[in-house]
Amino acid sequence: MIGFAKRNLLVFFKDKMAVFFSLLAVFIIIGLYALFLGDVWVNSFTDMTGVRYLMNTWILAGLLAVTSVTTTMGAFGTMVEDKTKKIIKDFTASPLKRRDILGGYIISAFVIGVIMSLITLVIVELYVVAQGGVWLGLVSLVKVLGLILLATLANTALILFIVSFFKSSNAFATASTIIGTMIGFLTGIYLPIGQLPDAVQMVVKVFPVSHAAVLLRQVMMADPMAKTFAGAPAETVNQFEQMMGVTFQFGGTTLAPIWSVVILIVTAVVFFALALLVLSRKKR
Repeated sequence: MIGFAKRNLLVFFKDKMAVFFSLLAVFIIIGLYALFLGDVWVNSFTDMTGVRYLMNTWILAGLLAVTSVTTTMGAFGTMVEDKTKKIIKDFTASPLKRRDILGGYIISAFVIGVIMSLITLVIVELYVVAQGGVWLGLVSLVKVLGLILLATLANTALILFIVSFFKSSNAFATASTIIGTMIGFLTGIYLPIGQLPDAVQMVVKVFPVSHAAVLLRQVMMADPMAKTFAGAPAETVNQFEQMMGVTFQFGGTTLAPIWSVVILIVTAVVFFALALLVLSRKKR
């Protein structure tokens, strides 16, 4: 299983275009923010101090959540390619067990998601500091690393379930494009959740990846929030958090961070189980 996972890692990182396209959504979001969205949001809070630092951490925390989706999907491209080229038949005819083959794909996708997320984290931190922010503290950094692992695990399960239905590279490429395009909206990056219609807000709130974004924002925005809203009424802070997707509310009750963690764990368990069910039926 581990040896097969290493093979998948080598195949992925050897294909420079696969690596690039797995990060394409990240590049698009950074480009849109740097060229357009950043100034729009900063200028909309002219009566507040430290807004640039605050909004940088807001958009880039969401970016980390997006990365764990797009890169794991790019990693599973190896599995789809093996199916399309019938390479998978060679593996199934070898002494490798089916569970070892599937486990190798899952492990490699998870590892790729973590590696690319860590690279994105470094880029994010450099950008924040270059724009006048400060480095994450040790405790916050450890929390972010833990959330990256959890988010990547949940997204690996979610993407595995989606990919289990694909039989061709064209279908996979189309799905990758759609997901890469929609992910910014579903995580409340292009438009804050507070500016979306109620029905769309509910879709965002039940989308597992958005809970990873919420948790990352709560950690990464703690310092800029404290500075920007120093002395501000609690109601003002709550309204900002709800509008920008730093916290979620259901029926007037703010969702505690632990429940977002639970949602990600349940997502991992449920979608791994569903993916295994779909794949086992296809083998019959």
